[in-house]
Amino acid sequence: MVPDPSAHYKTPADSLVIMHEIVLPNDTNIFTNLMGGRLMHWMDICAAISAQKHSNQPSVTVAVNNVSFEHPIRLGDTVVLESRVVRAFKTSMEIYIEVFVENAVNRTRFRSNEAFFTFVAINEKGRPMPVPQVKPITTRDKELYDLALLRRQLKLLAAGKKKLYEMPELHAQFQEWMDTSA
Repeated sequence: MVPDPSAHYKTPADSLVIMHEIVLPNDTNIFTNLMGGRLMHWMDICAAISAQKHSNQPSVTVAVNNVSFEHPIRLGDTVVLESRVVRAFKTSMEIYIEVFVENAVNRTRFRSNEAFFTFVAINEKGRPMPVPQVKPITTRDKELYDLALLRRQLKLLAAGKKKLYEMPELHAQFQEWMDTSA
């Protein structure tokens, strides 16, 4: 009998992936900045590895949310991508990715981008599989864990799959926003 992977927990650190890429001429636009599509490609790979580490199954991208491009990344810079699973639902996982830029010449490092990706673990027939739950450890883990539920509920609301009154956490958040803006 195969054990149910959703019967146990993993921490975000268990799925941590750190990737390094150097920005080469073929990765840049006419301004010698890294193309956004190339960065998203690297982010997708990094997130996929985190999802597979967490689920112990092949995993596929189902959504890319909240991608921010805060600073340009230049030709010759080293891109450091850090991803980890911050929350798991039945078969889906939210992966948080931070992107840092390192410049070896001037010895600088700064955070450039972040995003949330959603992956689903699949079996050999391409069907969704249950995944282990996430046990947040650090304060930041707990913050990302809690906000993942609100992001998921917002997606369900926007897609018309759920009504606001069916999601008490999101409903409470909307009520809080309304109370503070009044």
